[in-house]
Amino acid sequence: MEAEWSIRRYRPEDAGLWDRLVAESRQGTLLHIRGYMDYHSDRFDDCSLIALRKGKPMSLLPANIRPDKTLCSHGGLTYGGWLTPLSHFDGSDMLSLFRLFTEWCRENGIGQIIYKAVPHIYHKIPAEEDLYALFRFGATVETVNLSTVIDMRNNPGFNTQQKRHLKKASVNNPWIKETSNAAEFMPILQECLQNRHNAAPVHTENELQMLKDSFPESIRLFLSGTGTKPEAAVCIYDTNSVAHCQYIATSERGRENGTLTYLMHHLIHDVFSSNRYFDFGTSNEDAGRILNSGLIHQKTGLGGRGVTYQIFRLNL
Repeated sequence: MEAEWSIRRYRPEDAGLWDRLVAESRQGTLLHIRGYMDYHSDRFDDCSLIALRKGKPMSLLPANIRPDKTLCSHGGLTYGGWLTPLSHFDGSDMLSLFRLFTEWCRENGIGQIIYKAVPHIYHKIPAEEDLYALFRFGATVETVNLSTVIDMRNNPGFNTQQKRHLKKASVNNPWIKETSNAAEFMPILQECLQNRHNAAPVHTENELQMLKDSFPESIRLFLSGTGTKPEAAVCIYDTNSVAHCQYIATSERGRENGTLTYLMHHLIHDVFSSNRYFDFGTSNEDAGRILNSGLIHQKTGLGGRGVTYQIFRLNL
């Protein structure tokens, strides 16, 4: 079976092929499109792989290689993993692919693999053969981050506290605006991250604007407030059937007014109601070992429940 498979590195001239296979795969999303992956290509040494079956490209691995000869899938993405075709691919094929994959890594001096599995909520159809292969090849869990997700087909709704916030905010009748201008969005995000977490956004304003311009239908920026300045902001990545909150921010005034709850209610019930899942994002630090209980309590109060984002280590 392994003789049917071969692996080669991605080349820039493969971009069209790559994006087509992402679109045709079971679990490829916006994050795997080359136009998204390559925006930070200067920070990562790309080592993405294409797996061919009987000479035909079938599967993709978004990846980079680190100076210590660790292959990461992918260091600049929330999730990577092998992207597999909709049909003619099963668990036996994944085991064959993993055997060839690990052999390829050893032959190229790679000592370990960091593998970021695509969470099941992003799968178009079930696609967890890679988790089985990781088990079979002796991989260990490196990181488990806990995200909070609404299954829109069975939404438990807001809890009592969030209903109170919504009622309070409704009295002030906040405005809601969708913007295409990252310069309108970034100030409240930067202020919130700095004041509450002593952190900075992963993207710069220029990067976010470039990504927004490149994927206007998939990356969406929302603002809400009661005065002239935004009091709440949410950046949504609309990918497959998931509306994922890439950034959530609120000001002190917004917290007092319940503006973020008001904006979230609008996004969940009006803008993204046809999506299968609404993902508030993870609430962890230190590779999942620290859980922000206040943050996850807030997200759970909005109707979300737990979904894990798992990262594995495979020593070769």
